[in-house]
Amino acid sequence: MRICIYGAGAMGTSLGVLLDEMSLEFVTHNAAHAEALNREGAIVEGAVSRRAKVRAKLPSEMTGQYDLVILAVKQRENHAATHFLKPFLKEDGAIVTVQNGLPEEEIAKVFGADRVYGCTLSWGAEILRPGVVRVTSATGFQLALGAYGRGTRLEELAPIFAHAGTLTLGDLTELRFAKLAVNASFSTLSALSGCTFYELAKRDRALSLALIREVIAVAKAYGCKKLPINGHDLVKVFGGRFAKLLLPAAMKAYRETHSGMLRDIQAGKRCDVDFVAGAAVRAGKKAGVATPLLERAVALVHDVENGLAEIAPETLRLLAE
Repeated sequence: MRICIYGAGAMGTSLGVLLDEMSLEFVTHNAAHAEALNREGAIVEGAVSRRAKVRAKLPSEMTGQYDLVILAVKQRENHAATHFLKPFLKEDGAIVTVQNGLPEEEIAKVFGADRVYGCTLSWGAEILRPGVVRVTSATGFQLALGAYGRGTRLEELAPIFAHAGTLTLGDLTELRFAKLAVNASFSTLSALSGCTFYELAKRDRALSLALIREVIAVAKAYGCKKLPINGHDLVKVFGGRFAKLLLPAAMKAYRETHSGMLRDIQAGKRCDVDFVAGAAVRAGKKAGVATPLLERAVALVHDVENGLAEIAPETLRLLAE
């Protein structure tokens, strides 16, 4: 099977190394990263220490067609990426997005629902330098895979992703909203405050939980009975009266994890908040569920991007106004 990870940045590179698939190609727009990967191999540090010989290329160097494309670019790139990738995916091929948010609907407009799958990843990662990625969480490597359409190739794809860690197969809507509840809260608040996920879980429990619970309310409107993530059900864990006590323990593994959105803003780039917390807001509007705090959080992230607010713990106070 011919496979490529399109968007081999921090998460894509770490996943590719964990998959340990000889036919896998790493595709990245970052020429320095591609050169380092080919010259020295992919190096993963942090929770796991690995060096793997890999094949990396730029999009302009892609040829032929793939049986499987793993999509790991920033979601704001999805429109261009999916149209670019369409001729490179075999007619009976599958595309699996490992992005956060709710990306499958847009991807299905290009490839058709039955070729689209979604996979959530439990860990966080960052690029230290070209060719070197650090895993920033101590969650272990847990993946959850589901089908957007009929899922006729789900059983075939499962063993491939199981190479990377502990794999769960499940209802994609539930899997997506489970991860979205965490990301819409902690990734957004980290981008605003500069804090790690664990710091937020200790310092700003009420605010973190309020955002999570807005996503849970939206998920229930879409028929989700449970929100499984890393062996737990978020509806039970964060929907009960002991949630404030449980939150720091649940996020302890993310002591060193900062939001990728934070790194983008610090680098002067636009971040993906519209595709994470913003995705929950749009889903809520379709379902008739109010998400006022999420809406304010998205707007505040844009204020930070535009220089109207600063990245600081005190900025979170603006959400309560």
